[in-house]
Amino acid sequence: MNRRRKPTIPEFKQKPGVLFQPEVHLRMQKGINQIVDAIRPTLGPRPRLVAVEKIPRAKSPELLDNGGLIARRIIDLKDPDENMGAMFIRGALWRLYEKVGDGTASAAVMFQSVFNQGLRYVAAGGNSMLLRGYLEEGLKVILAALDEMVTPVTSQEMLRRVALSVCYDDELAQIMGEIFTLIGEFGILQIQSGRSRVIEREFIEGSYWSGGLHSKEMIRDIPRQRTHFENAAILLSDMEIQETDQIVPVLRAAVQAQIQSLFIMASQVSDKVQGVMAVNQKANSLQVVAVKTPGLRQDDQMMALEDLAVLTGGHCFFKATGDTLDKVTPESFGIARKIWADMNYMGVVGGKNDPLLRREQIEKLRRGYDLAEEPEMRKRFRDRIGRLYSGAAALWMGGMTESEINVRKELAQRTADTLRVAINKGVVVGGGVSLLECQSALRAQMGDNLDPDAQAAYRILKSALEAPFRTILSNAGYTSGAILDMIEQANCGCVFDVLTGEVVEASQSGIYDVAAVQKEAAFSAIQSAALALTIDTVIHRKKPPVVTEPD
Repeated sequence: MNRRRKPTIPEFKQKPGVLFQPEVHLRMQKGINQIVDAIRPTLGPRPRLVAVEKIPRAKSPELLDNGGLIARRIIDLKDPDENMGAMFIRGALWRLYEKVGDGTASAAVMFQSVFNQGLRYVAAGGNSMLLRGYLEEGLKVILAALDEMVTPVTSQEMLRRVALSVCYDDELAQIMGEIFTLIGEFGILQIQSGRSRVIEREFIEGSYWSGGLHSKEMIRDIPRQRTHFENAAILLSDMEIQETDQIVPVLRAAVQAQIQSLFIMASQVSDKVQGVMAVNQKANSLQVVAVKTPGLRQDDQMMALEDLAVLTGGHCFFKATGDTLDKVTPESFGIARKIWADMNYMGVVGGKNDPLLRREQIEKLRRGYDLAEEPEMRKRFRDRIGRLYSGAAALWMGGMTESEINVRKELAQRTADTLRVAINKGVVVGGGVSLLECQSALRAQMGDNLDPDAQAAYRILKSALEAPFRTILSNAGYTSGAILDMIEQANCGCVFDVLTGEVVEASQSGIYDVAAVQKEAAFSAIQSAALALTIDTVIHRKKPPVVTEPD
């Protein structure tokens, strides 16, 4: 006998446009925990990798142990309320990563600890706004305590140890220590895919810019595919040299100055002008080649020309200011001990500049670097300073597969960024111990304050400061309780080395964290979590309609 099935009415669940407490905190908490739990395994010297699927799926997954990049790769959660919490912490971690390049895993676990404990307190009747105020007061105490622990980085060995605490690769740490001993905080470092399975490095004398020769016909050293002139001159401009009569005043001035080798910098050079240069070289002793003005944008080109003028003592000719090559005189050229160019880059070695002008330019750029907040702008200032210091290096990261090479390149870049900050700001005891040592400063600050919100904030911060230490131990396979007692009983400056299983002095083991990274991680975690605790309402926007233009 056939039974007729009772028709079912489909259930349609639609998210409300506005969400209130207590659902707000519970939903946000789920999203926050998903992000943090994905990042947590990457903290410490024995991290586990996170595989991120690529699109199309046929490609090898991206393997990451960088909390900032992992958070960046998570762009949306299915549940819109949980996604609100996930995107909140994602934004905080990415801003931290862009600012100091590391510390995101420590910040993530501290954020989670502060937020989850704060929710329990608020759910029990606590006042979130008062709690936030006390958390932010405690944060000031933590940052001041970290300032008192800073040790400057003064040797190649310390640089190697700091690098090792980031990359956990002895070979890479050794090479990074050597590189940054030579190029310093602002030196230019190119990190590229390797040509073999090993790590290779090269130190580059002088300064170089992107933008090489205008034509392969200008290459003089065929085996090396480059051109280099000793005791050479350079004309600095962003001109478009299209007609042959434009080049005549330049050549005449060069002959008057008794210049034998000349680089002419221009944004464009026509084929017939290049032909004139070639004919002139055959007919006279003056060797002439043309190189591209560095940079794609006009402001980038103007900054590059300004720095080149400081290095070589030359005069800049800008088309935006109405300059023409008719104004070129023998005094217009910059001079250097050596100038070289290939099809991609040009470099200057031993520019005959005024040392005082160079120092003044560096000081001006350093002030800009210190004031800049955008990561891209800071990088621009840093690269310009590095070129004026005239030190650069190239690093080729090898590996067995493309995925391995990309992982090693990302790790090398993170290590380099960390070393730059370490040289500038110093280091503190690593392994999460410097955060543990801030607990005594919090305890002293609390004193006899019996305010329940203040007491709750102290307990929350005390536990949050332990979170990175406990996570490092957990990721390495240790239980944290007994080891935490060992650290508390040990001398100040001792850490637990998870690779040897012993309590050792940081100065002997080289287990350090960059002071600025620890401070920024604590600041980002505690301030962001305290703010998140005061969110009472979530409002979802409707997807705006697509507006089409009329025909």
